[in-house]
Amino acid sequence: MELNISGKKQKVDLSESVFGKDYSEALVHQVVTSYLATGRAGTKAQKNRSAVSGGGAKPWKQKGTGRARAGTSRSPIWVGGGRTFAAQPRDFTKKVNTKMYRAAMKAILSEMVRNDRLVIVDALDTANGKTKEGLDMLSKHDVTKACLVTNEPSENLLRSTNNIPHIYVTNVYGLNPVDLVYSEKVVFTVDAVKQVEEWLS
Repeated sequence: MELNISGKKQKVDLSESVFGKDYSEALVHQVVTSYLATGRAGTKAQKNRSAVSGGGAKPWKQKGTGRARAGTSRSPIWVGGGRTFAAQPRDFTKKVNTKMYRAAMKAILSEMVRNDRLVIVDALDTANGKTKEGLDMLSKHDVTKACLVTNEPSENLLRSTNNIPHIYVTNVYGLNPVDLVYSEKVVFTVDAVKQVEEWLS
């Protein structure tokens, strides 16, 4: 398979067990939605009539006042009262087992290879951590919206890409299906590709 290394087309051997899988849209959709749902905080909370402080005494007697019956001043129809059907903290987690997760990652990576969205380079780094250096490096590989994957991102690489929109830098184990799907291209170092093959094989 021919991929881009340092701006030149060279032959690269990729593991068929990782980069040669069929694409399953249903599986990828399930894993991506699970990943996004699991990231939700689920901490929204409101107070119902029992959670609002006060309101323990009956506002007025049941009969004879000419007013509507009322048992508490914290009723949802009163100003300052609780909320009807108050939202409570909840867990949005959708379970996906490890086998499904890895299969989805392989399917996404394989599809990226077929669509020429996977770029492999010798190294990802800049000399002084300047944004201009980061832009020059990305333009050399024709990358504008991408995920850069290396074994361990250097401080200079992080600094040079920090202010560039739509560029995300991570190591192999920080890679996730959402970043892969949303990126126009994914740029791997040669060492990172080997590490991915070890991880997903």
